Amino acid sequence: MGTPKTPESALLFIGTLYSDPNIFQKTSKMLSDTFGEILFTSKPIPWDYSTYYEEELGKNILRQFIFFTSCIDPGKLADIKLKTNDIEHIFSSDGRRHINLDPGYVTLSKIVLASTKNYAHRIYLGKGIYAEVTLIYKGNTFMPHLYTYRDYQDKKYIDIFMKARDLLKEKTNT
Repeated sequence: MGTPKTPESALLFIGTLYSDPNIFQKTSKMLSDTFGEILFTSKPIPWDYSTYYEEELGKNILRQFIFFTSCIDPGKLADIKLKTNDIEHIFSSDGRRHINLDPGYVTLSKIVLASTKNYAHRIYLGKGIYAEVTLIYKGNTFMPHLYTYRDYQDKKYIDIFMKARDLLKEKTNT
């Protein structure tokens, strides 16, 4: 019989998609007020992987990741996703979002994303929220798997997550 153990340390991040930098700045402030001090924010990366979000967010969509200083309990991911949904709603008008917020966490072994959508590779967390392991750490880097979103397979993203992993490793070694 196995014995329940404390989960490994997890660094919270929010992946953002937006086309209006002012909305990003306002949202970033609200996220900091909600989740605590920001450890670092990635540079804006053009998001040109599809036109899926253009009707809602506009053209020239950018992706930025916000990483938070404090480690989280991974078991709180569903509650975090619900909070980010509320923040998206605050920055919505006429039935459309102006920013997309995708929370997840980094551990030394994986990147996990929260979702409201079920699929074969997602695990139900409760409260209408699912989780998926998006990247796994293997061979000194993060690796995608069968269902990993194309943008998360991009070396630019992986480099950002490697930086976050290194910072997490420093935090957990002290």
